[in-house]
Amino acid sequence: MKKLLLILAVAVFVISTAFVAVHQNAKSEASKHPRIEKAIQELQGAVEYMEKAPDDFGGHKAAAIADSKKAIESLKLALQYRAKEDKMKK
Repeated sequence: MKKLLLILAVAVFVISTAFVAVHQNAKSEASKHPRIEKAIQELQGAVEYMEKAPDDFGGHKAAAIADSKKAIESLKLALQYRAKEDKMKK
């Protein structure tokens, strides 16, 4: 049991370290592409607004939220890709 917990702890540490590194690289990349970063922030704000809004926007609310979340994820992946590519060139 102790061995399993140790293995899990090491796995969590490795995964979290990798996540932090990728996140930091993506943040650095975001500063190189401020329009993409601004788009992410604006889309996040729009999602929050729509989620709280009592109106269903003519039946388009759920799709608009889902599509906006997909766009946010795609933009973040684009920044992560650029960060990875830039790191490989060093």
